[in-house]
Amino acid sequence: MPVLSEVLTALDALWPPERAEGWDAVGTVCGDPDAEVRRVLFAVDPVQEIVDEAVQLGADLLVTHHPLYLRGTTTVAASTFKGKVVHTLIKHDIALHVAHTNADTADPGVSDALAGALDLRILGPLVPDPSDPEGRRGLGRICELPHPMTLAEFASYAAARLPATAQGIRAAGDPEREIRTVAVSGGSGDSLFDDVRAAGADAFLTADLRHHPASEATQHTGAGPLALLDAAHWATEWPWCEQAAAQLDAVSDRHGWGLRTHVSRTVTDPWTAHAASTPVFTPTHTTGAPR
Repeated sequence: MPVLSEVLTALDALWPPERAEGWDAVGTVCGDPDAEVRRVLFAVDPVQEIVDEAVQLGADLLVTHHPLYLRGTTTVAASTFKGKVVHTLIKHDIALHVAHTNADTADPGVSDALAGALDLRILGPLVPDPSDPEGRRGLGRICELPHPMTLAEFASYAAARLPATAQGIRAAGDPEREIRTVAVSGGSGDSLFDDVRAAGADAFLTADLRHHPASEATQHTGAGPLALLDAAHWATEWPWCEQAAAQLDAVSDRHGWGLRTHVSRTVTDPWTAHAASTPVFTPTHTTGAPR
């Protein structure tokens, strides 16, 4: 069996920490470098439900996409929910390792996994990494659909293929617009609208779209309005967990480690319910009071 330091070296080779954004907090949060590792659990969020799952599984290492302490802390007291996570991990000899923005831009990375879940053909990165001479790394991916669909059809298609959440998929734009090419970016993506327009994609599927940037994107007159699809943040990043587990499996096989990898299917999206609108009046573009 490998020890933790050997497994961490392999993880850092897959997702080099130096490729993370300067504001990010990636790498190992806790764990004994000399402890043996037999089972590894992959998940999006390092929340208590996931840590409890790691305990029940008998995992020695938990790998998450999101950091536990992104902005730092002055306490790990168990009276705080993040402190309780740390206490539980240490009490049960479970290491925690984070691959965040260094996994976003990797080859393959988070958006490759998202495109794979949607059965899209990847054409290249949306925002290429200038340090990659092969032009494969970078943020987001430009893709082709399996066949042309209307925006409404593609929204339903994406909702059926991504993990189910209370939000589902929201779409902005003409529902009958034909979509052939789509840009995808796992996680929050409304800072990438200019890149999507420059790439000439028909639509953009990402998460955490805010009102004003989305409104401006759909009203843009330069290259025409951009069709948008807004999925739950967790749902756009969960496919990476399966991809990452497969990557570690391949490393384990090469070294003869015999690791057992697992992917959490616990939904940690914070939204738990959705109620469809049932307006008592039909809004129009003219002024008037609701009845």
